Amino acid sequence: MPETEQAYALITGANKGLGREVARQLGLRGMTVLVGARDRTRGTRAVEELRRQGTDAHFVRLDVDDEASVAAAAEHVTREFGRLDVLVNNAGIVEDDIPPSATTTALAERVYRTNVFGVIATTHALLPLLSASHAGRVVNLSSRLGSLAKAADFDTPHRLLLAYNSSKAALNSLTLHYAREFAGTPLKFNSATPGYVATDLNGHQGTRTVEEGARVVVTLATLDKDGPTGGFFDEDGPVAW
Repeated sequence: MPETEQAYALITGANKGLGREVARQLGLRGMTVLVGARDRTRGTRAVEELRRQGTDAHFVRLDVDDEASVAAAAEHVTREFGRLDVLVNNAGIVEDDIPPSATTTALAERVYRTNVFGVIATTHALLPLLSASHAGRVVNLSSRLGSLAKAADFDTPHRLLLAYNSSKAALNSLTLHYAREFAGTPLKFNSATPGYVATDLNGHQGTRTVEEGARVVVTLATLDKDGPTGGFFDEDGPVAW
């Protein structure tokens, strides 16, 4: 992207935790960050905090579970900013620790609605803007728990969250499908696993900080034209699907 052009990045679920930290780090790189959040009060508070830290941040009301909200957010970004160069699909939920055989269809549907269908809706709504960018980048927040290779290794411990883990495996599949469709164009799609980051998602039991977890996301969001597409990465490199 020419240095004279301002870059814009939208992060879903960016009012707290890893999403807010990704927004902060992208802001430090000079990007205008659009803080996607369901709750206006929390989203506005995050924007105010980011601005105090020197980031050009703006609130965008966005509930990935609600397609009308997603469509309205896309219209807002188009009208107010006219471009989008980075989309970070960060919003996600997880179920409590229960055996796979105790996972109800209703619970699985709720997790998939956010972690998979919300990503599809948000990505599709913003594709026209991303496709028009000279260097469009989409980063899907996945997890090592979504790695089928890891799940298939019965000799190592694996947290058995049927809905969450399978939703992240499905998310990785989305990444590959989009990457193949847009191969040969400036638009790149990748999955990122930030590691076991201490956030609300795990009751802040994680062993990594949000600053550490955000690194791989920011790296993939700012890839140059020769960077990879259709990959699954942590900060050390490729992760087995």
